[in-house]
Amino acid sequence: MASNSKHATAGLAALVAALVAFAAQAGTLETVKQRGALVCGVSEGLGGFSDRDAAGAWSGFDVDFCRSVAAAVLDDPQKVEFVPLSTVERFDALRAGKIDVLSRNSTWTFEREAGQGILFAGIDYLDGQAFLVVRHPTITSALELGGVSVCVQDGTTTRANLADYFKANSMTFTEVIVPGPSEAIAKLESGGCDAYTTDQSALYIVRLGMKKPSEATILPDVISKEPLAPAVRADDVAWYNVVKWTLYALINAEEFGVGKATLDEALQSQKPAVRRLLGVEGDFGQNLGLTNDWARRAIRAVGNYGDIFEANLGARSRYAIPRGLNQLWEDGGILYAPPLQ
Repeated sequence: MASNSKHATAGLAALVAALVAFAAQAGTLETVKQRGALVCGVSEGLGGFSDRDAAGAWSGFDVDFCRSVAAAVLDDPQKVEFVPLSTVERFDALRAGKIDVLSRNSTWTFEREAGQGILFAGIDYLDGQAFLVVRHPTITSALELGGVSVCVQDGTTTRANLADYFKANSMTFTEVIVPGPSEAIAKLESGGCDAYTTDQSALYIVRLGMKKPSEATILPDVISKEPLAPAVRADDVAWYNVVKWTLYALINAEEFGVGKATLDEALQSQKPAVRRLLGVEGDFGQNLGLTNDWARRAIRAVGNYGDIFEANLGARSRYAIPRGLNQLWEDGGILYAPPLQ
């Protein structure tokens, strides 16, 4: 009788586990499939990351990541509805279910993940906070900024970092709150503030939007770690895995030399890691609730991580931002992804 009871208990536990797994799988992933489109939260306009042209077409690093997820799930990178969000409203929109994924140059922090009911699905850009200065050509270091007025966005880790930096270095400053980069530019050019602080990558982009870029200096000091990452709600681990492993697939693809231009050739590869990535071997896609060619779809749509970076931010873009820490680990950076095995 005890033996039968054990088997019954084990069977019940297995059934409960299966039902829980099915319920999770039938969450955001099933909603996206039924809707036929991915709803992706992006910035209100940050060149290189997420921005619209005159015709309303979106482009950028964060935009391409959304397209990669849409390709992996729906086999069509165009099936994305982009929702522009301010820094203040982005996490509320995610928690409220107004978007499926947030791909909006957002910093992964303890408080945001543990305190706000969201999960960050892997670092896609390693950044750091810096300063852009105008009308002060003699200033060459952030330690010389005492007494200046600084524009900063509300609802960001940037604002807290700014206060911490000046306090730690016994300097005073005047805080000028702005809702976004365009307002910061206007303030800088009108004399409303002397400096603007945000992620260093964004400062390269902001400077290009100024009337006289040559009069603006990006100081070399980096005062924080800003690991930028896409985010999802914390109540759907199955969807979290879809988004996370799509990012990791793009990073692994670059490491393996698999991009848009080499994809067809790579399908003939006999390397086990490449064959698993492209769905030639294994059932990794099925484990995510997707077809086994999910990563292949994403790569064919937008390329690998390096393709996306260079086209939107790096050498092939107007911004020419150095990859720096965002180089692969084997090329002098610290970027790598867990293995697909």
